[in-house]
Amino acid sequence: MAPKVLVSDSLSETAVQIFRDRGIEVDFLPALGKDKDKLAEVIGKYDGLAIRSATKVTAALLEHATNLKVVGRAGIGTDNVDKEAASKKGVIVMNTPFGNMITTAEHAIAMMFAVARQLPEASASTHAGKWEKSKFMGVELTAKTLGVIGAGNIGGIVCNRALGLKMKVVAYDPFLSEERASEMGVEKVELDELLKRADFITLHVPLTDSTRNILSKENLEKTKKGVRIINCARGGLVDEMALAELLKSGHVAGAAFDVFAVEPATENPLFNLPNVVCTPHLGASTTEAQENVALQVAEQMSNYLLDGAVENALNMPSMTAEEAKVMGPWVKLAESLGSFIGQVTEEAIETINITYDGVASEMNLKALEAAVIAGIMQAVNPDVNMVSAPLIAKERGIQISKTTQDASGTFDGFIKLDIQTVEKYRTIAGTVFSDGKPRFIQIKGITIDSEIGEHMLYTTNKDVPGVLGKLGTLLAEHGENIANFTLGRASEGGDAIAMTFLDTPIKAETVAALKDTGLFQRVIPLHFKA
Repeated sequence: MAPKVLVSDSLSETAVQIFRDRGIEVDFLPALGKDKDKLAEVIGKYDGLAIRSATKVTAALLEHATNLKVVGRAGIGTDNVDKEAASKKGVIVMNTPFGNMITTAEHAIAMMFAVARQLPEASASTHAGKWEKSKFMGVELTAKTLGVIGAGNIGGIVCNRALGLKMKVVAYDPFLSEERASEMGVEKVELDELLKRADFITLHVPLTDSTRNILSKENLEKTKKGVRIINCARGGLVDEMALAELLKSGHVAGAAFDVFAVEPATENPLFNLPNVVCTPHLGASTTEAQENVALQVAEQMSNYLLDGAVENALNMPSMTAEEAKVMGPWVKLAESLGSFIGQVTEEAIETINITYDGVASEMNLKALEAAVIAGIMQAVNPDVNMVSAPLIAKERGIQISKTTQDASGTFDGFIKLDIQTVEKYRTIAGTVFSDGKPRFIQIKGITIDSEIGEHMLYTTNKDVPGVLGKLGTLLAEHGENIANFTLGRASEGGDAIAMTFLDTPIKAETVAALKDTGLFQRVIPLHFKA
């Protein structure tokens, strides 16, 4: 029987025709996504669901989706899909992360022009019959310094376009190597340096715990007088109230925002301020972008439903069904190893060497490598998946190599990562035990046997009496319950590490208290996928 797909949001007829041409039965009901009750009534008939942003794929809806195998989102954002619930139901969630890159980058450039020359206000004034030529004195972009926060896919295009405008471009991106920056023609700098030098600042990073309010009040005050801020990435990256005050004081000369902390944005501190350009989240709103993502999602879903190929999946490795049965725990291990590195590393990563030992060397190394890289990248960009991660690493200029070897040591196999950053060398290794559970077996060259939990704490210290007692006491005083605990040391009196598995995420005040003891070199909260 042919697979059956429901298109519950507005997709182009060309995209719908792709399903039909591939022999897939398709129902094109673009208004259905807004009627959650009716959608729940019919969803059980379908193998695939193609959506944009109107359809909400909730846990409640998925309970009715008895035959659903894949959800395809035409676009990058999947906030309207409960990915955890989908994973539990065995439903793959795909998106199309690269279809609107050019469109979004062009919108950022357009917004930069608009705020440089006060175009919206000048247009409104002229439409009103005024001729206020002297009122709208703008600035040139040529020879100005553009600070790009996030030089990935979209940010990289913005850099390219800005160089074409004869701007000087400085970029802040923890994953951008010096070599890749040189190839792009931009100068890699730290955030404080960018804030100090940039005439225009544009943001192109996802919203994560590390990027939320990256332009905080404190950082905005570090900018040079007369700076102009452009945000076409995500709401919440900028402290909008602080920016409004700096606009009123004249420290910031202008701002252009396509995204806001609360959307739909019917009111905002930036509204109605002079030389502030606002648009209603139009970054991906071009005919070409909407068509591209629609065609891509139709092709991806068809490939999966007919051939089992997995592309741009957010909750499943790229591998065959046969491989998944054996490789599942090893993929989770690989991703956890990468996630550890991503969470403890602040500097740009230059090289990654992955050693596959024993049984690990006989598996789908491409999938394991993708899982490692995805784990690393997800520390700063949770939208990265196993398909997009290798491409992003390549664009960042990260060199990736692998080594395979026969079984050595006491394990049937293991995976080891050796990471070189601009300043440091890091290493971690792990294996999968016979119970199917991944474990860390070595960190910093120190042997350890650590279960991998959702909420963990990594600490390093010198091997002296009293450290572990203080750790346990402070955790208890702050109400942190330990589920498991593992430690190791290089030698007596030398470097020591501990991995503490906690029942809940550790509180910020607990971390601060541990740091204040002066006993620990590093105190890093970790989060791993459950």
